Amino acid sequence: MDVIERDSYVDRLMSKRQNGRVKIVTGTRRCGKSYLLTKLFKERLRAEGVPEDHFIEVALDIKQNEQLRNPNLLYDHILARVRDNGLYYVFIDEIQLSYRVKRSDVDEKSVPPEDRDLLYTTFYDILNDLVKHDNLDIYVSGSNSRMLSSDIVTNFRDRGTEIRIQPLSFAEYHAFRKGDKGDDWADYLLWGGMPVAALEEDEQERRRYLSGLFETVYRADIIERYKIQNGYVLDALADELSSSVGSLTNPARLTKALNSQMHAHTTEATVAKYLDALKDAFLFSEAKRWDVKGKRYFEFPSKWYATDLGLRNARLGFRQFEKNHLMENAIYNELIRRGYAVDVGAVRMYGNKDGKKTQSMAEIDFVVNLGDRKIYIQSALTVDDPDKRAQETRSLVKSGDFNQKIVIVDGNQRPWVDDCGIEYIGVIPFMLEPDLL
Repeated sequence: MDVIERDSYVDRLMSKRQNGRVKIVTGTRRCGKSYLLTKLFKERLRAEGVPEDHFIEVALDIKQNEQLRNPNLLYDHILARVRDNGLYYVFIDEIQLSYRVKRSDVDEKSVPPEDRDLLYTTFYDILNDLVKHDNLDIYVSGSNSRMLSSDIVTNFRDRGTEIRIQPLSFAEYHAFRKGDKGDDWADYLLWGGMPVAALEEDEQERRRYLSGLFETVYRADIIERYKIQNGYVLDALADELSSSVGSLTNPARLTKALNSQMHAHTTEATVAKYLDALKDAFLFSEAKRWDVKGKRYFEFPSKWYATDLGLRNARLGFRQFEKNHLMENAIYNELIRRGYAVDVGAVRMYGNKDGKKTQSMAEIDFVVNLGDRKIYIQSALTVDDPDKRAQETRSLVKSGDFNQKIVIVDGNQRPWVDDCGIEYIGVIPFMLEPDLL
């Protein structure tokens, strides 16, 4: 059986063992959360000598475990599997399928309306209790429908640690495919990093798989969670975001585009709600705009990037393949995957025209925040032409500070530095060698 190694995530899980918290593995559907926990992570623990009977695994999406969706029965089931004082690793898959159960020991009449949620026992309650047992180390994975990071912050408080899983990075994809770097890079921009797509050799099957995911999995999750009435608007918004990855936009602009081009007959409030839904489902990420000289964020506009390029391309029927936009999107995803906070940079520039002062904005694709250190990154297919290079580096030069400045170009070029101190590097070594940043 082919195995896609995901050592960086396994290492992260290993580093969080026995930290007194519930480890919550989140991420877009079908990106490999369950496989990471119950196969790759478990194999590492086995290699360290953890006995088989000290793993407690519960997959709530399996028919035979339906009764364990009751949180009270799940709680009893886990504790019944503990036979000694040794350390047990608890893996619960598809935790969002656990439903809440009304408590019989509380007088409903004595509970004020604003506290009605306290009448129910939820999986948050039983996990917050189980994690207090010194010999239980708890890991759960959940799909997007009812298991989002906003829920984690609210319900686990300081007892939960989120581990966000992304689709395959280019390094993981290339390590598995083992092809020519340039060929694998071209394939990655087309097919993205969903593990099942990477494993599939037949291109038609890849297309069918990726095209069906949004309709059969993500769309259904979003509509259920947000009680969305107008699926057409959600579809149209996903199409518009997919078509314009890396472009500055906001709910007002998107609403205008949906109404004029797709006759969506929607409102700005609805579009803003659906944007949040797509973001919470990990299908798109928002990069806010940062005033480099003014040291503040702009409220609008911002940029939106697809979490997986294969899903983005499939959403558009594989008809829009603009390499410059896809490369920029891939670089953004890689920066996020490495744990950086990433903004879009805006540089105010002043001039004089016909005796009048002028002001304009130049863009830095990415402002990468590393604690108190910042790195400015531009994405450009090529800078071979001097005029093109001047255009791509104008915002970097005009930033007026001494932060590290990098231009990532298409190809496999090794790093070099120009007379202005700006570094240039090919996208392939950038994606494969994290230490180059």
